[in-house]
Amino acid sequence: MASGLPSKSYARIQVSLPLPDLIEVQLESFERLKKEGLADLFHELSPIESYNKGMKLYFPSRTPESDQWGLTYWFGEPKHSLDECVERDLTYASPLYVSVLLAGTDVPEPIKQDIFLGDFPEMTEKGTFIINGTERVVVSQLIRSPGVYFEAPIDRSTGRPLAIAKLIPDRGAWMEFETRKSDYLTLRFNRKRTVPITIFLRALAAVNDGLPDSPIKEGTDEELLELFGDVDNNPDRMYIASTLYQEPEWDLSGGITIAQAALLEFFKRMRPGDPATLDNAREFLEEQLFDQRHYDLERVGRYKLNQKLDLHSRVPIIHRMITKWDIVRLVRRMIMINNSTQAADDIDHLGNRRAKTVGELIQNKLRIGLRRMERVIKERMSIRDQDQLSPITLINIRPVVAALREFFGSSQLSQFMDQTNPLAELRHKRTLSALGPGGLRRERAGFDVRDVHHSHYGRICPIETPEGPNIGLIGRLASFSRVNEYGFIETPYRRVRKALAPDDPRLVGRLLSEDLTDSETGEVVGKQEERITPEMVKAFARLNKAEILLIPFVTDEVEYLSADVEDRFVIAQANTPLNEHKEFLRRRISSRYHSGFIFQSPMNIDYMDVAPHQIVGISAALIPFLEHDDANRALMGSNMQAQAVPLLKPDIPQVSTGMEYHAAMDSGQVVIAEDDGEVISVTGDHITLHSNNGGERTYVLRKYQRSNQSTCI
Repeated sequence: MASGLPSKSYARIQVSLPLPDLIEVQLESFERLKKEGLADLFHELSPIESYNKGMKLYFPSRTPESDQWGLTYWFGEPKHSLDECVERDLTYASPLYVSVLLAGTDVPEPIKQDIFLGDFPEMTEKGTFIINGTERVVVSQLIRSPGVYFEAPIDRSTGRPLAIAKLIPDRGAWMEFETRKSDYLTLRFNRKRTVPITIFLRALAAVNDGLPDSPIKEGTDEELLELFGDVDNNPDRMYIASTLYQEPEWDLSGGITIAQAALLEFFKRMRPGDPATLDNAREFLEEQLFDQRHYDLERVGRYKLNQKLDLHSRVPIIHRMITKWDIVRLVRRMIMINNSTQAADDIDHLGNRRAKTVGELIQNKLRIGLRRMERVIKERMSIRDQDQLSPITLINIRPVVAALREFFGSSQLSQFMDQTNPLAELRHKRTLSALGPGGLRRERAGFDVRDVHHSHYGRICPIETPEGPNIGLIGRLASFSRVNEYGFIETPYRRVRKALAPDDPRLVGRLLSEDLTDSETGEVVGKQEERITPEMVKAFARLNKAEILLIPFVTDEVEYLSADVEDRFVIAQANTPLNEHKEFLRRRISSRYHSGFIFQSPMNIDYMDVAPHQIVGISAALIPFLEHDDANRALMGSNMQAQAVPLLKPDIPQVSTGMEYHAAMDSGQVVIAEDDGEVISVTGDHITLHSNNGGERTYVLRKYQRSNQSTCI
């Protein structure tokens, strides 16, 4: 029985931001999969066309046919309750139904049918899945984001940096751009053969990338030299000119242009055995790079490319294939790194790594199942009789069901939930793993990728990680962090304001940082370091100023910043002393900028931490006086808390940190009333509540149940 001792808080810093839902990373991702992820998959798949183009099978998508016929998908109610699934070793799943349309010249009249597409495992309110009666968790995977990465290894013979760029899609051919010792640039296409970069640039002039505006129109020597002339200007090393010398003699007989000749040369080098015709070569390049079925950067890849190569005005964010602008800007950046006018990327920075959450992992597996289903449908279209044609006879759902079963049953990221105690369960759902398909292998992972990085601050806990071979490869989300729509981990900061608009009500009580004079009358409206009154605010309206400059103060505005955005700002610590007006008391503020800890004047501070425990995860934040512990012992303490066996008679701790309430609430082991109301009945098995909205609700209590680890909950 918990003893009701009066509690007293010794906290010196009031945390203004409440902790977020600690399992929202799981719940939000799965909800996004059901609403947007499945819609994207069906849009990619639709329509499936027969080999003779006479039949088309339409799925719900963003097409006129789909809208016209009202094609959609929906989930039915789960066949069994959660308790039933656990007792009878069943999977907790909802049936997925899809309305599809068969149409085309070979179909006498369009046929629309509702198809059962298999049972879709459903996430419980606790962020877990019940698969064959056991509770499982899908952990998020921390991997390199699609996009471009620049490295600059030092050449041992010359002592100069030689730039390497890797263009990595979510799906499709990898391209590696390299600088050779003799100062020419090459492209390694799909990890196989290499060609001088100028051959590839010329070949791009002969194909269409889907954008109206193209930087390469004819692919001539003059055009290429002019395109890079402003950056390739080191007289000792002319990279484009050196690369042009590596090209073969061009045979322009037969009326072909130099771009078409380069396209043929590129095709011959990539596919030496195939007949080299212009149509074959053009089809090969357009299919490899400009067809979304074969090459997909994903939204995150396009976002990173536009950000890194400054292409926001050139390429729309919805364009998910590679473009000519990407290649041109990439080569320009390589030349600038070679000339030491730009720096290479830090591959371990969290701006270059993203979390693939549960929804995206299931979506990728479903895509494989749907692609297999597509092949079966195409084969059935070619052998079915006309009178037997209908969507239900064409569609075989087995590949889709098998893909889902394989993912949940045997994927490295779908794990038997650690349920030793409620804390172990909570931290398992907040785990980030760098292992798994497409990730790192523990044998090959070096020291750098395992180490704590400055960009982890407030995003990944620097303490919680396993001891042993997985150290640094498996981590936990920090207390306040969240995963944004692109998969990048963000952390919250309080905004520091140094100016406000003249009509902003927050001006009252602030200190001016400049003298303000009415230019027409010469009247002094306000003096430097004078507190603003309501009368002064009215006078500001006559000054015709866009904003009023103030002594910096910390607002309650909270902004979530990703790691690459944060690097642009100076951030003060959460324990920085403030006065009652939220202004800095000291002239020199202990702050962070990039990877350095520096002292700055208040005028240079942009943001402030929201809480001192922002840097650590939930387990570490439960340790009282954590700041006095050695980091190695704190790591052991964090891990050992999750190994404690639950008590039969729990008691509140004598000393706590204030995180216990949140950890218990979000662990999934506490019964929480959905509405306010009055408790009208309590027994050893259930609690009945009369809701303020009217109606009664009975909550069944979990008692003495066996957990996954055979502990008693």
